[in-house]
Amino acid sequence: MLSKAPVSILIVLDAFGLLALVLVIGVSLPRLSRADSAPTLKELKNALYLGIEGLKGPVKLVDGRWEGRPATKGSAIRPVVSFAGDFRLTVDLDGDGADEAVVLLNYAPGGTGQLLHLALVTRKQDKIENVATALIGDRVQIRDVRREKNRLLVDVVRSGPKDAMCCPGEVTTLGWTLEPGAKLSPFILTASPTRLSLDTIGNTEWVLRSWEFKQPGPTHPGVTLVFKGGRFTGSSGCNNYFAPAKERTVPGDVEVGPAATTRKSCPDNEMTVETRFLDQLVRVKKFGFVVTQLALSWEKDGVWKTMLFDRRAS
Repeated sequence: MLSKAPVSILIVLDAFGLLALVLVIGVSLPRLSRADSAPTLKELKNALYLGIEGLKGPVKLVDGRWEGRPATKGSAIRPVVSFAGDFRLTVDLDGDGADEAVVLLNYAPGGTGQLLHLALVTRKQDKIENVATALIGDRVQIRDVRREKNRLLVDVVRSGPKDAMCCPGEVTTLGWTLEPGAKLSPFILTASPTRLSLDTIGNTEWVLRSWEFKQPGPTHPGVTLVFKGGRFTGSSGCNNYFAPAKERTVPGDVEVGPAATTRKSCPDNEMTVETRFLDQLVRVKKFGFVVTQLALSWEKDGVWKTMLFDRRAS
């Protein structure tokens, strides 16, 4: 949709020093109307979704959640579909010039299963429509979701042939293309799966975003983490730190040694952040991914908590 061209009148001096009026007609750029824009996060958390594996018919999320009826009368266990974090990727997968939104939905039928789905949502005539949904897997960790040309690629950690469902150790990439008829069709990548290791998170700078799942991390000072050369390094809020880290037998298990830091003195708020982070870091016993975020789980006196980190944008 083109907006009307703005008209401006400029007062300038001509060659003889006399005032002159100059009429300037601007050239406007195309602007996307609401009907062309990708669905917002709020709209996506309150949308209708189809194609959830194991469910008949659509589910309507309200504030990112849907609850069904118990499988057996009187049971407290209900099937639940929930919006995974605040993940929202905008892509033009069908090539029509308008962005769609890619989201992740988790279906918990009851019991231990956690069926993660990929859903493609678009706006049609100012209405939100879930045009395609595909199952990613059961108890799958998401490392990254991205588009390459007309394909959606999802980097995952999942249970390999010899892994227990509790402890996934296979690192691979899954892919889908959008076929005619609005169907997400899976395709096979030629790369062989690898095993989960600390090198999986290496060569990337991670930024602390949450002390715990519902407690945001510090915006200032920033806390960062990199795994390189057998140790965690980065900024702990004031000083630079390093702490040895090594994997254990079970995929995702890790042992972190005592942390050492530089000796710079900083304001109290920065030192408070640093003290807390280093105390939690040396207690970390597990690592993995939660909806593209690095998750470091630590334990104290039998209580487990998890720090979450975003990948630093290049």
